[in-house]
Amino acid sequence: MALADAGLRRILADSGEPRGWVSPGADLVTALLGVWFGIGLMIDAWAHSNLSELETFFTPWHAAFYSGFAAVSGWIIWQVWRNVRTGRQGLAAVPTGYLAGLVAVPAFAAFGVADLLWHTLLGIETTIDILFSPSHLGLMVSMFIIVTTPLRSAWNAPDVGRSPSLGRLLPALIGLAFATALVSLFLSYGDAMQFGGRSIVAAFSESDIRRGPGPDELATAMVITNVVLLAPVLLMVRRWRLPFGAVAVMYAVAVLMPGAQTAFRNLPILLTFVAAGLVSDLLIRWLRPSAARRGAFWAFAGLSAFATWSLYIGVGSATGGGLPNVPELWTGAPVVAGLVGLVLGVLLVPNAVPDEEA
Repeated sequence: MALADAGLRRILADSGEPRGWVSPGADLVTALLGVWFGIGLMIDAWAHSNLSELETFFTPWHAAFYSGFAAVSGWIIWQVWRNVRTGRQGLAAVPTGYLAGLVAVPAFAAFGVADLLWHTLLGIETTIDILFSPSHLGLMVSMFIIVTTPLRSAWNAPDVGRSPSLGRLLPALIGLAFATALVSLFLSYGDAMQFGGRSIVAAFSESDIRRGPGPDELATAMVITNVVLLAPVLLMVRRWRLPFGAVAVMYAVAVLMPGAQTAFRNLPILLTFVAAGLVSDLLIRWLRPSAARRGAFWAFAGLSAFATWSLYIGVGSATGGGLPNVPELWTGAPVVAGLVGLVLGVLLVPNAVPDEEA
């Protein structure tokens, strides 16, 4: 036992070398294994949303979810172990951007055990309570940290630069997009991406908020979803000059979670967000927003949100039987979204920042 403790202390003692970065290929593998992890969660979310009788923790969808965790965790640990084998110890063995993910691995495992005990003692959640379970919240936070590892790795990587290519930035985009999908899952009670065209038209055809699900529910969901989708994009725009297609990639991944929960019954609405991502990419090319160009950044934030939710209302109306009956709602909702986007832009870039400091 004493010998084992001495060996552990030797490994943990920092050997002092500057921490390095993994290769872009290794980051891509991390991101793709995170996709496995994320898809496993989506399968589990589909099961909880569409199957009425879940009576055990041991299900095929849990197997998909936890096998993804095992794969990405094993890969992260391997990146550290490769450096240990070269003589590095302690923090010097952990690649830049991978420390938080490494710490989150045992945290996720512990919350997984807690989740097993929770389900064994208290049963399986099948309604909104699933989104408030303490063990599930612990799994969410630790998973969020794990899947965003490629983003932290790329953040200050010397080969990325201010204007990276789409291929070089792809691991970071995938990681952040799956993190966005994870947040949207735990805010499902306010997710406008789960509405279909008929639901959108019906909600904004009723101005009386006292008659059950209606305009208040959709308007609230639009504000929440607007923030969840746009905030990560603005973070990336603040850091990099995003290549064309970056926002479309992020939105394409983000819609997979509400798609899984609704069994893709509202596919036209989901595809609307991918189209909105392409519009945002065009706005980036036109406005060239950055932390150094504060006005352009604010304009992008407001216009991107306005365009996204104008498309949402338009496609919802086209697939839902016509424009809603209350013009103030369907004309004003995209304006509200644009104003919320503008506020997010101001909060992220209150003052212009020189490129070298961004």
